[in-house]
Amino acid sequence: MKKFLAFSAAVLCCAQAAHAADTLAAGPRAPIAPEPQRVLQVTPYLWATGLKGRISPFHNGPTIHTEKSFSDVLDDLDFGGFVNMWGRHGRFVYSGDVMYVDTRGADGAGPLPAMQIPGIGAPIPPGAEVTAKVRTKQFMSTLLGGYRVVDMPDFTLDALGGARFWHISNTVKVTAGIPPVGSRAASHGESFGWVDPVVGMRAFLRVTEKLSFQTQADIGGFGAGSDLTWSALATLNYTFTDRLSTSIGYKALKVDYDHGGHVYDTRLSGPVLGVTYRF
Repeated sequence: MKKFLAFSAAVLCCAQAAHAADTLAAGPRAPIAPEPQRVLQVTPYLWATGLKGRISPFHNGPTIHTEKSFSDVLDDLDFGGFVNMWGRHGRFVYSGDVMYVDTRGADGAGPLPAMQIPGIGAPIPPGAEVTAKVRTKQFMSTLLGGYRVVDMPDFTLDALGGARFWHISNTVKVTAGIPPVGSRAASHGESFGWVDPVVGMRAFLRVTEKLSFQTQADIGGFGAGSDLTWSALATLNYTFTDRLSTSIGYKALKVDYDHGGHVYDTRLSGPVLGVTYRF
């Protein structure tokens, strides 16, 4: 089994810009109206991501090195959904980011070293020709809460902490030529998941009445779930109305998980684009 699946398309997360005054006074900038004490906003997003890393689709199976562009990922995508929610109550902040991806059609062929594939029965000797098709469903959710440590009209800084939840389900259909037994076919499914503690920061800078810049980063894992996970996001935001804004930027997500015979060591990165509705 040489080539494996890649997954996931698509773009943005996190929250956008707060709303400022509707007009600029002549001469010096007019004072900015204070934000409401309670804010909730929802951002469906796309993430044009590529995939690079090492994956073992089933317990103690071969670890497959994969590197795919966004177009390769899109070819294998069956369904993808991405949404981010962010809120504030006074100086307390909270956010949730959810990603679900279903990919199919990834396949590979070639000789493998000696190994046992669940469901095949007989061990596969060195050099046996194997073809495989893989379907993967991935769910990831990051839930964070925190406190606004800097709260200025044009700049805010939030300290965050929480957890990132992962669940990955793989179905592998394998056909192996095993001399002198002949050809054998089998289908095998497995799922695994883990939870990573994470800590991070979120910064927001107002550039003009309509334009703002935002960054968010976190790091975690620390051996509790994965050995390491981190994510980073930077977006440029434009506010249309009190309730509607859009963002464009770049996001990267890294995770290194190797436990119980399962390997999921990947990095996703690419441009992001989203639309935010503010309640």
